[in-house]
Amino acid sequence: MSAAPELNAVGDGETLELHPGGAWTASHSAALERLFDDLAPKIAAAKSLTIDMSEVHEIDTLGAWLLEKTSRDAARAGRTAEFKGISAQFAGLIEEVRQVNRRAPTPHPKPNPVIARLDQVGRAAWSATADVAVFLQMLGALGAALLGVLRRPRSLRLTSLTYQVYRVGFQAIPIMVLITFLIGAIIAQQGIFHFRKFGAESYVVDMVGILVLREIGVLIVAIMVAGRSGSAYTAELGSMKMREEIDALSTMGLDPIEVLILPRIIALIIALPILTFIGSMAALYGGLLTAWFYGGMQPSVYIARLHEAVSLSSFEVGMWKAPFMALVIGIVACSEGLRVAGSAESLGLQTTTSVVKSIFLVIVLDGLFAVFFASIGM
Repeated sequence: MSAAPELNAVGDGETLELHPGGAWTASHSAALERLFDDLAPKIAAAKSLTIDMSEVHEIDTLGAWLLEKTSRDAARAGRTAEFKGISAQFAGLIEEVRQVNRRAPTPHPKPNPVIARLDQVGRAAWSATADVAVFLQMLGALGAALLGVLRRPRSLRLTSLTYQVYRVGFQAIPIMVLITFLIGAIIAQQGIFHFRKFGAESYVVDMVGILVLREIGVLIVAIMVAGRSGSAYTAELGSMKMREEIDALSTMGLDPIEVLILPRIIALIIALPILTFIGSMAALYGGLLTAWFYGGMQPSVYIARLHEAVSLSSFEVGMWKAPFMALVIGIVACSEGLRVAGSAESLGLQTTTSVVKSIFLVIVLDGLFAVFFASIGM
């Protein structure tokens, strides 16, 4: 059994000599801590510190570091500190511990703010270029898979396609109807509230009809699909990527684009126009009820005014946008799913990125379509 550690202090207030003794090892760590706590006031008050190790019988890295730490604390406070009485068998360990963390940290120069900003811009541009390349690569792979299906129609997985249409289309109808109904009602309520000041409540029908059929209906539905179905696509493909199921398909000689991605994107292209039509009708119905109960407009007057205000071209504009928005949502969702690495954090990050990118691109695409249709007179 090794002797218990000791730490005696000899000297007046300015000069202090420490005499550690016994076993300064990790097995006595609690006792060593108490010894230093008891002598901490004296050590802090001394201007000169000497550590005499002639009575130490055992010492390991822990004990050596406690003594070295005391010496360094005194040196940092501007006091002198030295060791003496170190036996030959402990000299190597003490010297090794004294060399630990002696080098000053390498100073990091403060970056130039202009260069740092240019670096951020360059990195963002490079990241955007990489995203565009991934999008175009997925679009090309999807086109190649579609050509393969057109050459061999039986290769289209009809069961998977039907199931995906059911998931992203039929199951989404309730939430789409609810959201678009509320949006239509809110637009009508705000329009009546403000138009009433000018005695022009009837123009609310024009506003609701044109906004819903041309812009709001397809845009709200596309955003909801991006958040609901796009995120699901990314999570599903990402999980399959993590479990190496996609690699297994390639090993079996099957094309993952044709098996997994093509049915999903075709289902989106089929379902989104249908959801847009249903959502637009729900929004118009919400506007009708609001105009009836809040504005006092009879349903027959609302419908007659709607026939006058809304042309077939307004309906066509909204329906033409839907398949393109579905294509963008599907490509972004599937490409982000295939970019998932082997961790749950990566899966969550790519799912979030998929939703954000899809919504951003849907809004940009809607703006581009608005400019295009305005330029051709629709």
